[in-house]
Amino acid sequence: MYRAVTRNIAVEVEPFYLEERSEPSENHYVWGYRVTIENNSDEFVQLLSRYWHITDAAGKIEEVRGPGVVGDQPELNPGDSYQYTSGCPLSTPSGIMVGRYTMRNEAGELFDVAIPAFSLDLPNARHRLN
Repeated sequence: MYRAVTRNIAVEVEPFYLEERSEPSENHYVWGYRVTIENNSDEFVQLLSRYWHITDAAGKIEEVRGPGVVGDQPELNPGDSYQYTSGCPLSTPSGIMVGRYTMRNEAGELFDVAIPAFSLDLPNARHRLN
């Protein structure tokens, strides 16, 4: 589990390999990741947009920007949490993702919340390479 906290808003990420959707012989590897956002602040916030910086094992970088997450722009009152699951394909057997969410509070102030860097690694990869 990977965790970052910005302005008392915690973002936890749990990545997992999707073997059934991957085709290693064709250099196609797919991971899922489950994100939990907890509003531990004392103010209402809404997630407006996301930014992802994805780097594969060959150093290729992909940037993804868009409104909300999985078609939603969740609103979180103090004490609320929101969870979603999404995925990421790569052409290499490992990579790293990091990013940020842009939030708005009740006063209309925009601010960024960090998404922790997390690794996408094949399960037992070390054993497979030996």
